[in-house]
Amino acid sequence: MTKGTMNPEFSVELIKNMMLQAVTLAAPILLTVMVIGLAISLFQAVTSIQEQTLTFVPKVLGVVALLVILLPWMLRSLMEFTQAVLGRIPSMVN
Repeated sequence: MTKGTMNPEFSVELIKNMMLQAVTLAAPILLTVMVIGLAISLFQAVTSIQEQTLTFVPKVLGVVALLVILLPWMLRSLMEFTQAVLGRIPSMVN
């Protein structure tokens, strides 16, 4: 890549990296909610309890616990990505 130009390859790479970063940060939370939802669904099927609000509290508690554990990693990852993008700004301008 040549300096001083914002070519299409650079733009595609930047968007690809942004999407990968978003998926990397969202995946643990989404997987946690999915696993908790599956466990609650199995519990409801086994016990014949069909309360719709039963899934909300465990999912919220699971996400809060996961965020407490993973927030330092998530913030560090976002800061590194932001620094990398900001560091490449000089090569984007003419």
